[in-house]
Amino acid sequence: MPEQSQKEQAHEFFDQAYRHQMKGELDEAIALYKKSIQLFPTAEAHTFLGWTYSFMGLYDEAIEECRRAIAVDPDFGNPYNDIGAYLIEKGRLEEAISWLEKATRAPRYEARCFPYFNLGRVYEHKRQYRAALENYKKALGEQAGYAAALTAVRRLQAMMN
Repeated sequence: MPEQSQKEQAHEFFDQAYRHQMKGELDEAIALYKKSIQLFPTAEAHTFLGWTYSFMGLYDEAIEECRRAIAVDPDFGNPYNDIGAYLIEKGRLEEAISWLEKATRAPRYEARCFPYFNLGRVYEHKRQYRAALENYKKALGEQAGYAAALTAVRRLQAMMN
């Protein structure tokens, strides 16, 4: 099979996987993401496979897929943020910080509001409210209408006054 048709088929499997994932059909999604990766590995497919694992509470597997995504494309920001988010879920706040900071600097990342928001969550958990507020504001700077960040900014500002 020529590379281009493999790439196209991999993309089709990825699209099918995503549709199954969004319907909550996680086992089907996992199988299709794996088929996509087998044909033509991409950082996106590994990251979304990890995201699917996270829906199942399988954070170690999710982190491993994100590490594979980074190996494929170290410029892609999503897996850095996702590792940070999964580490937060595991209660490993200190470890999450470096991953989230890497996400904020990733060259290929359209959703920088998320790592800033997640950094805010970490610092708020650590009761470092000024750092939390600063990161929530950065999240809003990246995406002005980000409701969760706006709520967090208002909550912290009210608490600190």
